[in-house]
Amino acid sequence: MPRSFSNVSQRLMGGSRLNLKDPRTVARAVLGALVLANLVAALMVFKPWGGSPEDLARDEANLRQQLATMQARLLHSKSLVSKAETARKEDNRFLAEYTTDRRTTFSTIFSELERVAHEAGIQPRPASYELEQVEGSDTLYQMTITAAYEGSYESLTKFVNLLDKSPRFLIIESLMAAPQQANATNLLSVSIKLDTFVREEPGSVS
Repeated sequence: MPRSFSNVSQRLMGGSRLNLKDPRTVARAVLGALVLANLVAALMVFKPWGGSPEDLARDEANLRQQLATMQARLLHSKSLVSKAETARKEDNRFLAEYTTDRRTTFSTIFSELERVAHEAGIQPRPASYELEQVEGSDTLYQMTITAAYEGSYESLTKFVNLLDKSPRFLIIESLMAAPQQANATNLLSVSIKLDTFVREEPGSVS
């Protein structure tokens, strides 16, 4: 080999030759190769040069689609919240209007039944009631009233109509009427079962 070329090679190699038998030299070469491989992988993943115009357009379209989806979900969530708030207000209004406070339920309901019976011209007989808590609620109860009456068919019909128009939430669960065979006045013996709902205000004593 010409001497001049040998000198150039030594200068390019930093004035020294690689000694592949030296473990330190081999380790440095391996580490250098690993660092280079990591740099290449990072460049491929993160693309610091920004990608092609087609890639940028595709990324922009994906971001716009994601934004539209998120906005649609937000509007749906707001709609659900609004409906839930409306339902809560309607529920509170219904309870306030059609249920009675447990502290005054008995006098209120039985006074209403007495008024309706008097207006219909039907005679009340002994009555009983049961109070049972509504499943899933801590403040709502169902009161079932079993009452007996005596009157004509016309008075019974009027009694039922008045119950239907009562401002109190009274549900007729069952009604049985039978003629009184012991007299000839066409009177009926009536047994009726009514349901109504009672609320217990928070903090009140049962």
